[in-house]
Amino acid sequence: MTETVERVLAQFKNESGEVLGSPFDLPINVDSRKLSILLNTIYSSATPVPYSFFIDDVEIKDSLKKTIDETSDKNWSSEKIVHITFAPQAVFRVRPVTRCSASLPGHAEAVISASFSPDGTSLASGSGDTTVRFWDVATQTPHTTARGHRNWVLVISWAPNGLKLASACKNGEIIIWDAKTGQQIGATLRGHKQWINALAWEPLHRDGNCKRLASASKDTTIKIWDTILNQCLITLCGHNQSVTCLRWGGTGLIYSGSQDRTLRVWRDNDGVLCRTLEGHGHWLNTLALSTDYVMRTGAFEPSDKKKLNKIDNLSDEALKRYNEARGDKERLVSGSDDFTLFLWEPESDKKHIARMTGHQQLINDVKFSPDTRYIASASFDKSIKLWDGKTGK
Repeated sequence: MTETVERVLAQFKNESGEVLGSPFDLPINVDSRKLSILLNTIYSSATPVPYSFFIDDVEIKDSLKKTIDETSDKNWSSEKIVHITFAPQAVFRVRPVTRCSASLPGHAEAVISASFSPDGTSLASGSGDTTVRFWDVATQTPHTTARGHRNWVLVISWAPNGLKLASACKNGEIIIWDAKTGQQIGATLRGHKQWINALAWEPLHRDGNCKRLASASKDTTIKIWDTILNQCLITLCGHNQSVTCLRWGGTGLIYSGSQDRTLRVWRDNDGVLCRTLEGHGHWLNTLALSTDYVMRTGAFEPSDKKKLNKIDNLSDEALKRYNEARGDKERLVSGSDDFTLFLWEPESDKKHIARMTGHQQLINDVKFSPDTRYIASASFDKSIKLWDGKTGK
């Protein structure tokens, strides 16, 4: 006698809530592997794409029945539609590391900061020897050495069009460099009374010329500079301790975190304080925006080498990439000495989405994955934790 397999009506939808076709009549014991095969068949994918599936934020790791039993809705029936959210996963191929591919000698003191250019073809580094060096990634050789600072170079930041680099030193001075020649552009930007902790350029989709730059300092202020006229446009005052981290959002807002335990949201065109976000019990050390990756790389997708030299309008391409990555709203995550992280939607809400606990020591760094789906946090407790980029779980 053949055993009857229970069945259920399942409706697929993507992460944005868009429904995929009509409901499917599926056996209740179907697993995630078979669901992936079904979805790839629907999309007629030449190369199979791995998917994750969720019911009410609970991932289907075993059978569909087991997941339904774990959710709040346990009284399913063959006539009731179960909504399954699917999310494509990146395919990671890890090669074993057997040797160092290159060592780049040249600095005479500690290398304090390093950053790849938006198109991924160059690397810049700032050092305690007061120099900034540009390196060719393809040949792994030095390109130029930029001299002009009189103290340690603490932070560097590429303009999102890849043509300029800003560097800031312990004297509170900022220099703009030509990325190709390593020559200084314009006059040194002076105005901060103490050293500079962070730099942030205006996103490429808002200004194709990459004219404005923001800097955050130990002197409790944030300054917005015109890098063409070489002058300070606005000074943002409000924090009462060192401003440790800074982000320039894609919608005209600047976000700053401070040792005064607050996170402040400023309007970039006139410097008005929009709101103050509170909740942390100790210094803020790090900030990350969900759109950081697309704003840092601007119009370029470094993995697509064929497209790098075929972009007609950098600003339009950057806007297209930004809109695809942004979704409904930009999300911001903050990490603190109080061992916690907070997830915010700072454009419109003073209340946090989630308070993320679990680390046993202060938070050093936090980053969103390029697809904005995950958050990675690093701590002095010697651990890295991965979080859901939308819910903070």
